[in-house]
Amino acid sequence: MLESVYVSYVEDAVTFWGQAISRIHDISELSDKLDRTCPTMNPVFATPDPDKIYGGMFTADKCWYRCKLQKMLNDDQYLATYIDYGNSEVLNRSSIVELPDDLQFPAIGQKYRLWGLQLQECSKIEQGLKFLNQLIADKKVSVQQKVTNKDGTITGQVWHENIDVGEEVANKGFAEKCKHVSSPEVKKDPSVCALKTPSPWASRKLEKPPMREPKTLPVLNQNTINHKESNTWMEVNCRNGFTGARVRSPDVNFGNTKQDSRLLEEIKLLKNERDSLIGKSSRLESQINKLQIDLQKEKEVSEETIHDLEGNLQSAVGNKLKSLASKIEILRSVSSSREESLNVFRAATHRRENANVHSEDDLLQAVIVVTEDKLVSPSSLSNLDETWAKYNLAQETIKYCSDVTKLSLLINGRDNVQQELLSAVDCFILEVDELPLDARATDLEALLLALESVYGAPCDRKETDAVFDDFHKWKQAKMEQFTCVRNDTDNSLGTLSSWFCSIKEFFDLSLETSLESSEVVGNIDETLDQIESHVSKELDVSLVEHDKADRQIIIHAYNRVVQCIHEELHLISLLASKYSTSTEFKKSIVEWIHRSPNINQLMSVKKTIKGLKSQLRWKLVERSSMEDSEESNETILAELKEEIRMLRNTIFSEIFREQEEYRTLSSLVQKWFPELPLIHPEAGILNYMNSGGLLSGSVERDLFDAEPMKELSSKRPLVRAEIENRMVLLKGYSVGVDTEENVVERAAKYKQVWSSLKDDSGLMELICLFFCKADPLVYLIVPFYPEESLGAVQAKNTLTSHETLKVMSGVAHGLQILHAAGIIVGALHENNVFAVNREKGIIGDFDFTRDANQRSSITMVGFPHVTAPELKLGHTATESSDMYAYGCLLLWLSLGDAKITRKQDGTPDLSQLTLDPKVKSLLSGLLCCGDRLRAEEVKAHEYFQEASILCSTTSDELGENTPADFA
Repeated sequence: MLESVYVSYVEDAVTFWGQAISRIHDISELSDKLDRTCPTMNPVFATPDPDKIYGGMFTADKCWYRCKLQKMLNDDQYLATYIDYGNSEVLNRSSIVELPDDLQFPAIGQKYRLWGLQLQECSKIEQGLKFLNQLIADKKVSVQQKVTNKDGTITGQVWHENIDVGEEVANKGFAEKCKHVSSPEVKKDPSVCALKTPSPWASRKLEKPPMREPKTLPVLNQNTINHKESNTWMEVNCRNGFTGARVRSPDVNFGNTKQDSRLLEEIKLLKNERDSLIGKSSRLESQINKLQIDLQKEKEVSEETIHDLEGNLQSAVGNKLKSLASKIEILRSVSSSREESLNVFRAATHRRENANVHSEDDLLQAVIVVTEDKLVSPSSLSNLDETWAKYNLAQETIKYCSDVTKLSLLINGRDNVQQELLSAVDCFILEVDELPLDARATDLEALLLALESVYGAPCDRKETDAVFDDFHKWKQAKMEQFTCVRNDTDNSLGTLSSWFCSIKEFFDLSLETSLESSEVVGNIDETLDQIESHVSKELDVSLVEHDKADRQIIIHAYNRVVQCIHEELHLISLLASKYSTSTEFKKSIVEWIHRSPNINQLMSVKKTIKGLKSQLRWKLVERSSMEDSEESNETILAELKEEIRMLRNTIFSEIFREQEEYRTLSSLVQKWFPELPLIHPEAGILNYMNSGGLLSGSVERDLFDAEPMKELSSKRPLVRAEIENRMVLLKGYSVGVDTEENVVERAAKYKQVWSSLKDDSGLMELICLFFCKADPLVYLIVPFYPEESLGAVQAKNTLTSHETLKVMSGVAHGLQILHAAGIIVGALHENNVFAVNREKGIIGDFDFTRDANQRSSITMVGFPHVTAPELKLGHTATESSDMYAYGCLLLWLSLGDAKITRKQDGTPDLSQLTLDPKVKSLLSGLLCCGDRLRAEEVKAHEYFQEASILCSTTSDELGENTPADFA
């Protein structure tokens, strides 16, 4: 029985591997299944089973094939044989995977051996291998099986193209004929066996990849492969009986059996071919039936289409007009009148403008406003700035002049520049008066708001005026495109209107017409199509959204418009500021243009004060004598005391006049006449200015009818007095010559901070400062708030939670003001924090003779419970240490005298305390050793958001005040 075999691999000169032609289709399906399955399977980890089939990735083509592992070379490498093809190679463990049970079927590849041949000597083994490989490798052969060995190898005669392959190998001398060939278990000659290469790896360094499907099959096309049972090649060769010139007749030993087998095989092939043709005929018949059904369906569709077309033809004109009318309706809806917004008056015959096309007209108008109507800076502005610079330089030169002999020359130079400046100011004022600054600013702000409402917030990108050119070109191109499209639409609609008029005229039987029917109707279908095309184009232009490039042009132009508006508004603001400064200069300098200010009024007041002081001293001596006299008249004594009181009030009134004169002269010095302190050093103008208006040389301790307040402080002079019906405290501090300047500087800085908000600052007012002439003392005059310190209030009647909230809010505000100015309290405790009227918290004044660190050192001794842990370790006082003291006061107000456990770091342990959650949250950010809350963060805390009035302001008529602790 002959079998058609495709040779997949040649092992040696007498042995090869092949696949039955009838299973070629199985090989193809197996390859596809392995490609899908193997990548998802687990790799081999344990010791492989030699009887099990695995999946191996062939090195040459990286495709998967079934294999058996013949030998383990090392821990990571195995000798694998591809069982469906016959070739072998060494694989890494990573290239071997497990296969499922449905792929564990016997090998498709079969090992064959040439009948009656054995290998020759060792020297011809490689040559014989090459010869047999060239002869039958990758080709179709016919095999007549003789015997099957125990290892499954089939031994038989092999033919290829009428050539007896075994005969050819023997004739070439690559193998010799065996003496005994009748036994299926023929023993090989040991010497011959020794000559055979033990494995292909010894003689072949590189294996070609196993063929997934045969590349060359003689007279066998793909269709034949798909129909396994057809074998034209076998049919031809069987019919010819293998009678080629080079094919020897079958061995006589086979007799008629061989001929019968061939005939049976030929009959079988013919039956297979018949069955194949019957199958093809059935398939063709099925295809014809399907085509007939499809043809019938197409016919039905065509008939339905024709029927629809006939129906449409009956209403073609109506449908066209209906479609055109609907588009015209849409075109009307997307149009809107913009005459009001753009102030464009059009003739009544013109149809309405398209809103989408004109959607950027407001931006175009804005571009015109900021470019063509732009406000130009006055030509006199640069001259004014230059002259101001010269004038300021002249004033600075005078201010810092130390040589009085040069002062006159500098003043004359300054006066000349002053005249130039006055002239420049006049020119500038005249020019600015002609500019509509307010109106222009109002228009620009309104324009900015209108644009932002349409285009949104602008970006910060800087643009140039070149974007306006791009915007104009883009806008012009859009308008030209729209105008062209609209003209086409108008013309085509005009043609349609004319046609309707002609139709009306023609069908009016009461009128005579010279038109014929063909002329009236004309080519109306083409006209309607053209009209619909033009209307559709206009709708496309009207309804289309801006693309990315268009949006970028609009955005750039908008950003530049906004920048121009801001630049012009800045110019207007600058001009308005310079205009205000110029008018103030002109108004103020005119008074002094021909004369210089003097200190006569100030010196007159000082002289008056001096005389009044002398009178007061005599009156005081007289009262003292009368009080010491045994025969004193009570009526006269009372009259004398009243005179003394009136005299004191008069002196204080004059001192207030003196302060007013100082304020006037200080203003003149700062603005126009810096030379005054240099010309009149005896007036003490610089001392007044350096102290921020606090220092007074006319105030003396003896001027006050003072009452000692030893109960408030036993460490330094502290007296209570009355000034113009206002109770004040005089606090004395010891100073030296080296500390006087520091005291004045600190007090002036505090005064400046208080003056910014005054009663709303959360700070106690500092009224006056003066040095004692007889003793090395400095006196501070502050308001007197009796029994309104936190310590006194809590001892008398504790604050409620709502009062505590308002008072501590004011204290936090005071700390915020001080810290913003760089002032550290360093001595915040219950005796210098005041609850005015139990609702307004303020911070009392502190010792200006000491810095923050010195004040904190003294507070550490007197008030250790409010001292921050870092201060106890010797660190300097900071804003953070002030906030710790603030937190201690808030905790004390919340808990009273309750015992508080402290942690190892010295801070209070809040976890064991029963407190309002918001208060505890605030305190946890203050009473800690790390970063503490700042004053502004305390003010913004949710605890203080509950207060409807954070700090109630008090009037100047408060009659009673409380002292600070002056430790």
